[in-house]
Amino acid sequence: MHDILIKNGTVIDGSGRPRFAADIAISEDRITEVGQLAGDRAHKVIDAKGKFVCPGFVDVSNRSDVYWRLFENPHQESLLYQGITTIIGGNSGSSLAPFASIDAINTIQKWADMSNVNPDWHTMEEYLSYIDDHKTSLNYGTLVGHATLRRALTGDEHRTLTDKEIKQMQKMLRTALKSGGIGLSTGLLYTHARATDEREIEALLSVVKEFDAIYAVHLRDEGQHLPQALNEALLAAQNAHVRLHITHLKAFGENNWHLMDEAIGMIEMARAEGVVVMFDVYPYTATGSVLYAFLPEWVSEGGKKMLLERLRNPSIRMRVEKEMKDADVDFSRAIISVSSIDETLTHRSIGEIAQRSGQSIETTVIDLLLATEGQVIVIMDDALHEENVARAIAHPFSVITSNGAGYAQEYRTSGAVIHPRSFGAFPHVLMEYVKERHILNWESAIHKMTGKPAKYFGLKNRGLLRSGYYADIIVLDQENVQDMATIEDPYQYAHGVDWLLVNGHVSIAKGVYNNKMWGAALRREK
Repeated sequence: MHDILIKNGTVIDGSGRPRFAADIAISEDRITEVGQLAGDRAHKVIDAKGKFVCPGFVDVSNRSDVYWRLFENPHQESLLYQGITTIIGGNSGSSLAPFASIDAINTIQKWADMSNVNPDWHTMEEYLSYIDDHKTSLNYGTLVGHATLRRALTGDEHRTLTDKEIKQMQKMLRTALKSGGIGLSTGLLYTHARATDEREIEALLSVVKEFDAIYAVHLRDEGQHLPQALNEALLAAQNAHVRLHITHLKAFGENNWHLMDEAIGMIEMARAEGVVVMFDVYPYTATGSVLYAFLPEWVSEGGKKMLLERLRNPSIRMRVEKEMKDADVDFSRAIISVSSIDETLTHRSIGEIAQRSGQSIETTVIDLLLATEGQVIVIMDDALHEENVARAIAHPFSVITSNGAGYAQEYRTSGAVIHPRSFGAFPHVLMEYVKERHILNWESAIHKMTGKPAKYFGLKNRGLLRSGYYADIIVLDQENVQDMATIEDPYQYAHGVDWLLVNGHVSIAKGVYNNKMWGAALRREK
């Protein structure tokens, strides 16, 4: 007798092949059979008649860890209601392990309130064990953050590394990958990673190659220098012979939208030349980022302390304001998402705040950064071109991601205005790009959300509905799937997930989360 039997459903198995009618049997945490099982019995039977049955979604660019949501809210409801059963953290150069020094954790201070952060681990092995011991609702694996390794050695210094330090970084990375890290991530646009040179990346990628791990890159520039930043990543991966993943490929700013064609062309050419490269995309034209990242690069050299000192200097401040006026970024449209000061600022645009205070846009931005000690996250609406987003979603080398984090609806009382992707990214693709615009068919969309990312990131026995695979399964009401979250009101759970199983256990039954946490820490398998 099976533990669970899902009967009468239409299976989309995550491989990209056409849907088919089948039942699915589950025992303990695994799928045991997929086929016609009319005569079989089970302790629990789920009737999926008229519904799609597909693998749980795999979100390879998730921020629940560095936003500290994985610990403050281990239930991760906004992700579960989307159908997400597996997330990969440690993106954009920042991971929560290893912490080889007290300075390493400072890589997340731009996203999390550090007063709430109290890690109880140092090594990757200790970290993943902590995740297992303290439970989470979904499966979690992590990349090893380059900046996390780097800041353990340099602290707040902004400089190139010595040969000895590079060897130390290699050793730390090797140990972290041996302990289960999925791969290496970089975020070279962020302050403490900008001094990274080719020699440093080459040395680290030699370790990535040893483990046949993945190299995930948040490009150094997503605006006017997008092609150069992409070329840097492609060349590094080509020379090191490693798998490359571009985190949320995009062309930021209306003046740069045309560069998306060139970027996709470069990826296609690199693939034709043998470079193994993919990219992910989230389905919105609005972006979310730390505010200081839009300032001229030189302003934040040397870290947050130097950034604030420069902005307090009247003559330097004048120079910054002038360069901001000449930049491509329309700061007036930036909406305050999260700040460390008055909650009444959230949900207001910088243009509105400037108008009410009678100050210029540039003065307002600098005043906000000084008042918050640099901790401001903004949403930039319509920063991306819709047709670029659609083209990226449809492209054969892309996978779908949220680039968000897990929240409960109750978090609205915090006053923060989070990006709607945290509540709706995956259903938004299904609703708009599959059902309404027919840019993808169901099989292709599910493949981009399940089997394709799972295989590329080396997640063994996940992402497909096959015998022997882990039973991460969605019973999806395809007629009623819908994302509800908006920029104006992001705290709305998605609709359409009737049943959700994580590692063979029911987490959502008849559309309602049962508060059970069945997730596990995932480790890169040798």
